[in-house]
Amino acid sequence: MSTSTPGTRADFEYLDQRDELRSSRERFDLPEGEIYLDGNSLGAMPAHIPARIEKVIKQEWAHGLIRSWNDADWYPAPQRTGAKIAGLIGAQGHEVIVADSTSINLFKVLVAATRLRPGRRVILAERGNFPTDVYIADGVAELTGNQLRCVEPDDILDALDEEVAIVSLTHVNFKSGKRYDMARITERAHAVGALVVWDLCHSAGAMPIALNEVNADFAVGCGYKYLNGGPGAPAFVFVAERHIPHMRQPITGWHGHAKPFDFDHHFRPHPSIGRMLAGTAPQLGVLALEAALEVFDDVDLNALRQKSVALGDLFISLCDQQLAGLGVELRSPRDGEQRGSQVSLAHEQAYAVMQALIARGIVGDFRAPDILRFGFAPLYIRYVDIWDSVVALREILEQKEWDRPEFLARKSVT
Repeated sequence: MSTSTPGTRADFEYLDQRDELRSSRERFDLPEGEIYLDGNSLGAMPAHIPARIEKVIKQEWAHGLIRSWNDADWYPAPQRTGAKIAGLIGAQGHEVIVADSTSINLFKVLVAATRLRPGRRVILAERGNFPTDVYIADGVAELTGNQLRCVEPDDILDALDEEVAIVSLTHVNFKSGKRYDMARITERAHAVGALVVWDLCHSAGAMPIALNEVNADFAVGCGYKYLNGGPGAPAFVFVAERHIPHMRQPITGWHGHAKPFDFDHHFRPHPSIGRMLAGTAPQLGVLALEAALEVFDDVDLNALRQKSVALGDLFISLCDQQLAGLGVELRSPRDGEQRGSQVSLAHEQAYAVMQALIARGIVGDFRAPDILRFGFAPLYIRYVDIWDSVVALREILEQKEWDRPEFLARKSVT
């Protein structure tokens, strides 16, 4: 069976039997009877995390107390964890560190990048990007005397000129799942003298990324989506080795100092990626993320990407077959190479439809105003999950199962 011609549920079960990543599902603690298609918003919990956190709490914190910064090797955890992430995003270990949140790291690198391009006044961004990226870029522009210029995603290349200091883009769009050509955009930006900041929140851990191969400048990303670090997990930041000695980030906290425990009142930036730190690390979160990354230890990222594309292609083909005439529209690229690891559909009652799916144990999410979003984390999503999800979606739409008060009432988090 080809991924473009879905057949029966038995065909999907056969694909699962042949899946070289099938054993990786056992590394996660997944609810029995549920299909979890929201790993692009909050990754599933690796099964070994509770034991690791229990040790941190009951032994290292409770009994080791402050000694654990040294004895349990807590202090260099941001560097160790960053080095693990570096292997997933095509960077060197000393170019990535775990720190703060994506929003804070984006603020740091945008300010630092504008300082590397004095005399230029434009931060170029996309319309339809995740709101925090636009909010932060707008705040940085106001703070630094620059101008934020937002254009349609397809117009980014044409908008690049000698006025642009920084291009700030998300590699995979949070709503549509469309993936930018990182190499092409980075090359074009450099040709006009601009720097590029990539947000990897919706791609790190779901596909190979080649930051150094494409000569990327800066990148940020979160730890709680495809990296499975848990709710509110700390984020990461990448700075290309060539920029580290020259960049000055604006939050000059004591952990970014060259010698934090000298307690010098004059700030001297750390000579390494450590200058991207600010305050004390949220240690429980960093250690959970460090442990979570073990699920990738022997994973072929190319195989991961191949499965991701196949899952998305099958989902789209099944939707074409099963949902015709039911008011559903594809909002993601049909070509898998132009997509991240998600597929978005539009429906005028998208919120209620998703609530009805969740009530059936099929968990995706909703993005305003009309998007049903389905994420495919290849380490734990099965091919048969795709079949079962689309069949359930068809039944909900045909029977108008979504048209109930409990599904129409909006919750705080959508």
